[in-house]
Amino acid sequence: MSDRVIVVGGGLAGSEAAWQLAERGFAVDLYEMRPTKPTGAHVSDRLGELVCSNSFGSKLPDRASGLLKTELTLLRSLLLGCAEHAALPAGGALAVDREAFAESVTSALETHPLINIIREEMPTIPDDPVIIASGPLTSESLTQAITRLSGQDYLYFYDAISPIVTLDSIDMSIAFRANRYDRGDDPDGDYINCPLNKDEYERFVDALLAAETIELHAIEREDPRFFEGCLPIEQMAARGRDALAFGPMRPVGLRDPRTDKRPHAVVQLRRDNLIGSLYNLVGFQTNMRWGQQKEVLRLIPGLENGEFVRMGQMHRNTFINAPKLLHPTMQFRERDDLLFAGQITGVEGYMGNVATGLLAGVNMAYLLGGKPTWTLPPTTMLGALCHYVTHAEAKHFQPMKANFGILPELPQRVKDKRMRGTAYVQRALEDLRQSVLALGDRYLAASPELAQ
Repeated sequence: MSDRVIVVGGGLAGSEAAWQLAERGFAVDLYEMRPTKPTGAHVSDRLGELVCSNSFGSKLPDRASGLLKTELTLLRSLLLGCAEHAALPAGGALAVDREAFAESVTSALETHPLINIIREEMPTIPDDPVIIASGPLTSESLTQAITRLSGQDYLYFYDAISPIVTLDSIDMSIAFRANRYDRGDDPDGDYINCPLNKDEYERFVDALLAAETIELHAIEREDPRFFEGCLPIEQMAARGRDALAFGPMRPVGLRDPRTDKRPHAVVQLRRDNLIGSLYNLVGFQTNMRWGQQKEVLRLIPGLENGEFVRMGQMHRNTFINAPKLLHPTMQFRERDDLLFAGQITGVEGYMGNVATGLLAGVNMAYLLGGKPTWTLPPTTMLGALCHYVTHAEAKHFQPMKANFGILPELPQRVKDKRMRGTAYVQRALEDLRQSVLALGDRYLAASPELAQ
């Protein structure tokens, strides 16, 4: 077996996979086609660039995404460490400065003596040991190669990006700083909130529904498959006038200082860079035409003079039919030394992408080292995610984020939601520790969390 591994894709999953392999002594050729071949959604050539949100999700220990972060800490994830190093104030969430995060990832991989970064497109699936972590924006050539190999038509979904506005252009006589339920470290609030009364909300929804959107290609017009976890706001509004008020514009846990009452709806803005000069509109992915975006978004109180440095946009995401093609180890069913990782497998969310990249890297190292590959306990969040995407109903397969609903039921029913979350976490971490200790992996054994 070769002691050199090819990793295709320098995003979250590919970067983590490359690191895990290199730390276990394997030489890695990491292929990233940017900037030679752009994707249409990325804006730089850095590894680990975040395209959509700058949030890695909740860091609260009793939440599903918080559990996944704890698991990744135990498993010595490089990218989680980079995220924590580039963290911004965001209440109970782990949000990062995009540029600082990507620079940290790029620097770590570029300086590792066993990682060779090749700035070229990989148009085919190599015969050598390879991890495909090319992400949802996989090139057309590689997508065709995967389709030929699998005999399955690839799945496609549309994903959308939120706009970013400058802090100086936000009217803070209307907008206010606060976290929901006063959570977070900053007493002044990590989020900027733009409150809407009922009339302002209705006017916004009317304009949103009337706005012109960018036309989809003919084949996608016939079957436009949107990822339910990242719907454009105009798609949500089309499902019902109150959908946004119960979705990304829900006002729970917030009070407008001008009225000392909860607003009818609210638009939250989250810090997007370390110096705090840019803020993104949380959950405001959109496919409106750019000119109309400004008109509609400036109907939001506090953003009447908003200066938008990035407009929302939609891009096509590619996913393989993982339930038919992959084992929970992330290995291709018909070829042991071909592994997939990241969003292309149908695992959604930044931390899920990092986690599957980590598992793919670990299992490739085990395979090449003559050890059995590792299937994580399904009681862990990473194990449950991998089990879900490889066992879901293939015909109606949708990407899946970390959530407690995919974990096996607890032995005893716990009614209280927070106590139930705590019970899931305690079981998951104990099962993960026992599973890791049984592996005899020297790199993982050095994790200080194993002793806790």
